Amino acid sequence: MPRLNLDEARRRLTEARVGYLATTRPDGRPHIVPIVFALDGDDMFSIADPKPKAGLDLLRHRNIRANPAISLLVDAYDERWERLWWVRVDGTARVVDEGAERDTAIHLLRTKYPQYRTWTTPFGAATLIHVERIASWALEETDPAD
Repeated sequence: MPRLNLDEARRRLTEARVGYLATTRPDGRPHIVPIVFALDGDDMFSIADPKPKAGLDLLRHRNIRANPAISLLVDAYDERWERLWWVRVDGTARVVDEGAERDTAIHLLRTKYPQYRTWTTPFGAATLIHVERIASWALEETDPAD
């Protein structure tokens, strides 16, 4: 199976604008949501932001508190299939309601996403993911911007 080398997989993961976070509901069914995130070493950060939703008591947070095993997928699709690729992170997540780690999440996300810099509405809890494994695939190891 064609794989990206680890440095290239990390680069694509770091530059990705959105990922798909998979958690497990208490009844065993999967729950997948798109998230924005920031990678810092072997840790990923996301936060319950003030975009309109049913509230800040998120199902993904309840799922993580019950079962911290997660996967996160970033990918690129192109009609030129030689450009197809994906990177998946498997890891352990935790929810942080306050404190320095939550503040770090906000700082990293404001650095990566300009939209976060202007929000004055309070953020909710942060999701911290410790990366345990990175898996990847690419039809060809090429720069997706080509």
